[in-house]
Amino acid sequence: MWSSAIEDAIEKVRKNIDRFGGSFPHVSRNGTYQLNNNDDWTNGFWSGMLWLCYEYTRDDSFRIAASHTVEDFRRRFAAKTVLDHHDIGFLYSLSSKAQWIIDKDESARQLTLQAADLLLKRWRTAGGYIQAWGPEGDTQEGGRIIIDCLLNLPLLYWAEEQTGDSVYREVAVMQAEKTRRYLVRGDDSSYHTFFFDPKTGEPIGGATHQGFTNGSTWTRGQAWGVYGFALSYRYTKDPLYLETSKRMARYFLEHLPQDHVAYWDFNAPVSPDTYRDSSASAIVAAGLQELLELMDGGDSERAYFQQGLVQSMTSLVQNYSTLGEEAEGLLKHGSYHVRGDLSPDDFMIWGDYFYLEALMRLQKGNKGYWYEH
Repeated sequence: MWSSAIEDAIEKVRKNIDRFGGSFPHVSRNGTYQLNNNDDWTNGFWSGMLWLCYEYTRDDSFRIAASHTVEDFRRRFAAKTVLDHHDIGFLYSLSSKAQWIIDKDESARQLTLQAADLLLKRWRTAGGYIQAWGPEGDTQEGGRIIIDCLLNLPLLYWAEEQTGDSVYREVAVMQAEKTRRYLVRGDDSSYHTFFFDPKTGEPIGGATHQGFTNGSTWTRGQAWGVYGFALSYRYTKDPLYLETSKRMARYFLEHLPQDHVAYWDFNAPVSPDTYRDSSASAIVAAGLQELLELMDGGDSERAYFQQGLVQSMTSLVQNYSTLGEEAEGLLKHGSYHVRGDLSPDDFMIWGDYFYLEALMRLQKGNKGYWYEH
């Protein structure tokens, strides 16, 4: 089942190279991807999909297309086009860092290190965190951290490995620890975001941006936690991060509906019309594979997480994928921003990326581009 799903996905990506041209897909509307000129936080996922397809097939057409996206990221960096946010890791880990991992292209390595330096500039010394959005001193966003940032931290961990400069790792660890302490709740659920006083670092409180309520658990945020803390454990070997990933994974799996694919928020009222977020389940499927690789062989929870992975991936392929259909996207029923009525039931390019990463990891052991392997 995995191989047929991968082959189908690869052919869709191949067709999308011509469809998208030099533009980047974001989310869909009525089955058609909205494209942009590399000015959104999601653009690295298309690059990552092209690199995944190249690694799987060794078809040079994917490598050429992926390399073109890296050049576009080089232009974006030089122009500083919409880079005043924390999602630098999403952009450059899956584009230039992927090129470095696969091709050992030195110019790609240098671009990725420059991106890490840019992310490092978002560290706010007084508050003690990486500011998620907006410029320093922003009256509305100056004190906000966000759980998504966990997937941007591998860019900093990697930069420390490459340069030997400990400041990258120190900042990444402080951000991961702040996220663990303030965004993960005692029942293993999570806040989407949390605010601090920018001048003193005093905690103010948890909130949401895309979830149901400030106190609810937005499923994609929980998914970032599952994968993100596992990645922080891989780089640091701090057992608290492994345990936190396991706790968040257990919560995610225990709160799934019968078909093993998440609704958009774990606290949203459930009716036949409640939106799903297949992208959240795709992220967790990739994250569970990372977690299983890092757990001890004799860990009593291995079978539980393995079962959850297979159940979720089987449902994604059978009930949510576009397997056998003419479609631009790979995974139906993703949600971007339900309360904002922004693509609440559509293709999400990050959902497609993590679905493909999870499939290829199951089939061939491909591990994405969050760390060198």
